[in-house]
Amino acid sequence: MAEARPRPSVMRLTDAAASRVREIMARADKPVAGLRVGVKNGGCAGMEYTLEFAEEAGRFDEVVEDKGVKILIDPKAILYLLGTEMDFRADKMSAQFVFNNPNQTSACGCGESVAITPAKGEPADAHA
Repeated sequence: MAEARPRPSVMRLTDAAASRVREIMARADKPVAGLRVGVKNGGCAGMEYTLEFAEEAGRFDEVVEDKGVKILIDPKAILYLLGTEMDFRADKMSAQFVFNNPNQTSACGCGESVAITPAKGEPADAHA
C-alpha cells in the first residue's frame, strides 16, 4: 500500500514576517486566534491581498502554523496562495508585508494590486 504523501503548506513566513505578526498581535485590543490572509477582487491589476485579525478560525479556513504564528487562509484564496512566502520589509520610506507568490503573474506600478492565476493541481494519476 502506498504511503500518503505529506500535504504541502499553503503559505510560509519568513522570520521577519513572523516576528512582525507576533508584535502586532500582542498589541491587539481583544484576543486574536490568528491572522486571516486572503485575496479579493480589486485594484488596477485585478486582485489584492487581504490581512485581518481573526477572533476564531472559520469552519473552512486552512490553518497554517509557522514560526509560532497561526495563519488562517480564506478557503477561496487557497489556490491563489499555494506556495506563497510572506515576508516583512522595512526601509527608510516604508514598512510592509510582501508576498512572494509563484502564482502571481503581474503587479500594478503602485504595488497595491496583483494579477494571480490559481495553482493547477496535479492530475489524479500523477503518482499512481
